[in-house]
Amino acid sequence: MKFISNALMFVADQPPHVRLWNEERPGGIVRMWIEDNDIGIPLESQERIFQVFQRLHTTQFTGTGIGLAIVQKGVERMAGRAGVESTPGQGRKFWIELAKAPDSVRRLP
Repeated sequence: MKFISNALMFVADQPPHVRLWNEERPGGIVRMWIEDNDIGIPLESQERIFQVFQRLHTTQFTGTGIGLAIVQKGVERMAGRAGVESTPGQGRKFWIELAKAPDSVRRLP
């Protein structure tokens, strides 16, 4: 998943830490969180990172700027949403919201 690979890439001078969890939300929605300790994203850039070919760090880190746009488009095609909460220097928390699978769907053990 792109959020995890970004969490491992955008770390400066420290080992990467990634935490995953989910929570049920009102209206039959499940939100999956991906939290990391990377360099963070300024508030004014948080919507921009989901646009195609948008990169915040053009010289310090490699990348094309399309990964997060692909993630968001894929989630939207499943009638979901994607977003981020972040403060520079304090890491990021990306999230994906999708409708909870009906109980009739077979679950893997």
